[in-house]
Amino acid sequence: MPAQRPPRTRHWLWPAMLLLGGSVMTLAWVVLALGNDRQASWMAVLTAIQLSWMLQLGTLPRGRLRIIVTLASVVAACLLANWGIIAGRIGMMMGLDLFASASRLGLHLAWTYARLFNDIGDVCWILAALVTGWWLARPR
Repeated sequence: MPAQRPPRTRHWLWPAMLLLGGSVMTLAWVVLALGNDRQASWMAVLTAIQLSWMLQLGTLPRGRLRIIVTLASVVAACLLANWGIIAGRIGMMMGLDLFASASRLGLHLAWTYARLFNDIGDVCWILAALVTGWWLARPR
């Protein structure tokens, strides 16, 4: 009887899963923040959990690469969510939709509004999201 080899795991799915999970959570964060007129920075922790789960579903093995990808994705999601929240708030004041406002928003104005809208609690939530992402991606 020939020895059976275990099925080979495919690792090509994780970028698509990461893009899907990250975009859904970022959009949900922006919609929730604009609907409640708050930053909703606690969504950063949920985003880190979602991104880590998507990497696990995409079969990216645990280790250094998964930690780097998770942390970079959490940072990117936080930046994009804050950009969308700021663009949405400015767009509401100027009569623009979210996409038109986001495409016209400059880096200096975004930085100014980010400093005004985010307090120390929001920074702590984002740091907690980074720690959560690291914790879930680390090798066990």
